[in-house]
Amino acid sequence: MAKKSSLPMPASEFSAHEGAVRDTAQLEALFASIGEGIVATDEYGLINRINHTALELLGLRRSEVLHKRLMDVIVPVHENGSLVDVFERPASKAFQTGKSVGARTLYRLKDGSILPVHITASPIISHGKPIGAIEVFRDLTTELESEKLQSDFISIASHQLRTPLTAINMYAQMLQDGLAGDLTPEQEPYIDIVLTSVKRMNALISTLLNITRLEAGGLVIKPQQINVNGIAREILDEFAPAARAKSISLTAELPPDHKPAYIDGLLVKEICANLLSNAIKYTPEGGSVTFAFTEKNKELLWSITDTGYGIPASDQRSIFLKFFRASNILSRDVSGTGLGLYLIKNIAESLGGELWFESTEDVGSTFYFSLPKESEQN
Repeated sequence: MAKKSSLPMPASEFSAHEGAVRDTAQLEALFASIGEGIVATDEYGLINRINHTALELLGLRRSEVLHKRLMDVIVPVHENGSLVDVFERPASKAFQTGKSVGARTLYRLKDGSILPVHITASPIISHGKPIGAIEVFRDLTTELESEKLQSDFISIASHQLRTPLTAINMYAQMLQDGLAGDLTPEQEPYIDIVLTSVKRMNALISTLLNITRLEAGGLVIKPQQINVNGIAREILDEFAPAARAKSISLTAELPPDHKPAYIDGLLVKEICANLLSNAIKYTPEGGSVTFAFTEKNKELLWSITDTGYGIPASDQRSIFLKFFRASNILSRDVSGTGLGLYLIKNIAESLGGELWFESTEDVGSTFYFSLPKESEQN
């Protein structure tokens, strides 16, 4: 029998094969060297690849992971220890929607300990169809400890500042009331400045404490049956003197027969008061501010419109960031911390609502706040 000859691979095919092998090796090396945990699954949710970092973070061996179901190997839980539903997992959402999904969660490890992580899950797409998913996760332990230290510091410092401020306010008020003798006309403006500064400092402390509570997950929502028109009138009465002091026309547009809504009145008042305060602060003398409340479908909608300085287009994407202040406000030296909008946007979202705006520089702004109306009481 004639022996079959073994022909060498053509140079072009050999070169392509060598290139494919090299590319695969580079991809494997890249996958293995990434400093965050990576887990890839097939369309059935079975793990077909995991890097060394993921194994270290999870305290697992490769043999315990490969070809096992993701939901059985890596177990995400809620704060109370209950399991996260499989369809709520970022990998499941990414596979179902075809879009990347990010989330913070807790992994319960093999030894029962808890690992806080941030996950980014993305679908693996082939020919327009998802054929798997990949989860990239990083350990948040150090980050959360740092956040807690910062929050504890702000909380302690704020509480400690309250005591001397209370004393300063009390004695300055006594001086203003003449309890230590009549003030001269030259002294009266100084006492006014002291009291105004104390009020601003107290407002800043309250804001810092609220942000600390919010970021620590300690914001308590207490919905009740609330007359929203009543809240609106309270806010308008509170800010009417500030508007008059700047000759600003302050008007209200409220529905005449609004029924009570099941909402957290204090938090809603916090949002609306902050927006109305900003509108008056950033509107020049002689301008106008309109506070409106309406019901639209199943939503409650507030709007605060002013004829103020407006927000430059280049600053609008950053306006809700912590400590951010628009460039045209900085040049006018209007007092502020850049914390108010950051705080109330987070409060609005915690309530299940939305906060957004429309603005044109040197024309004015309208801020909108919407909230689902959970229930009514006749």
